[in-house]
Amino acid sequence: MTTRRRKLGNPLALAVMALLSERPMHPYEIAQTLRQRGKEHSVKINYGSLYTVVQNLQKHGFLEVAEVQRQGNRPERTLYGLTPAGHEEMLEWLADLVAVPAREFPLFETALSLIAVLPPDEVVTLLEERVATLVLQAAGMRGALAQLYEQLPRLFVVEMEYHLHMMDAEVRWVRGLRQEIAEGTLSGVGEWRALRQTGEVPAEWQRLDGERVAIDPAVGAALPEGGRPRRT
Repeated sequence: MTTRRRKLGNPLALAVMALLSERPMHPYEIAQTLRQRGKEHSVKINYGSLYTVVQNLQKHGFLEVAEVQRQGNRPERTLYGLTPAGHEEMLEWLADLVAVPAREFPLFETALSLIAVLPPDEVVTLLEERVATLVLQAAGMRGALAQLYEQLPRLFVVEMEYHLHMMDAEVRWVRGLRQEIAEGTLSGVGEWRALRQTGEVPAEWQRLDGERVAIDPAVGAALPEGGRPRRT
């Protein structure tokens, strides 16, 4: 299964379409319902940008005005509903996200890829701080989940369970990495310390740069500059 380029890529747009597949709603009601269901933990919800998202969905034919409510002297309230095209887009988009792992670029991965710029001992301290923060955040999420379990079926909070499991896994991995750096058992840590002490790139690392080795995660193979797997 392959993904296709979509007219809208904002996850909030998908959340809006999913909610409107239940019934027509006013943008304010959409925001309130998402928060009541705890979706702010998995989708960035901004009331101001929500109106823009709704307008863009309407422009592309995925939403339509279902009703305009008038109550006394209050401002009109426009309720939006999902069009057949919007329903199809929602199903295809969600299916793609569930089935096809997306290549994302988390900031922590970026930091790890550049971590040799920092002294190893400082990294040991920083990783310890990260673990402490993650443990606190995980505890808070467990508390939030316990409350949501009392109000909602588990089906509606599985994304928070996933996030919590990812946090727990990160804690275990970061603790292990920190220990290897501190004990000097991490491959390359000796050259790393020498680099930070002398400012000179180790000869072994210079040789690696000359080889231009790359990794293709899709095939798990080391690739030379030309992009074809090496023969063994």
